[in-house]
Amino acid sequence: MRRALALDVGERRVGLARTDATGTLAVPHGVYVRTDWEKDVRALAELARQLGAEALVVGLPLNMDGTEGEQARRVRAFAEALAKEAQLPLHFVDERWTTEEAVRVLREAGLPWRKRKGKADALSAVLILQAWLERVR
Repeated sequence: MRRALALDVGERRVGLARTDATGTLAVPHGVYVRTDWEKDVRALAELARQLGAEALVVGLPLNMDGTEGEQARRVRAFAEALAKEAQLPLHFVDERWTTEEAVRVLREAGLPWRKRKGKADALSAVLILQAWLERVR
């Protein structure tokens, strides 16, 4: 299995997850706070290089009927620019419900709302990456 960096791309933050040293488990890697498109692409490409990522996995926010809306188109364009900058293969994963699932898990763990906010983005990226890892096994 290869090393991958996963992203849950939002308007203000990007949740990050990476594979462990064996390339088999998804682990959180924090949250990147966005500034502007070009800086974000460069910073995240550099992070991918630092982590030795061999692939990018990005959650695609599809509509409930499976179609791509405006947000999915924005995420796709950002991810494609990032993959080009990082020179890495790009894989998309349907991310419907990942944020809700992450918030539910953190709420059940007893975290207050303020602490859940950033952690939910990273946990969403973990769920996206784990889904991809299970798919490619």
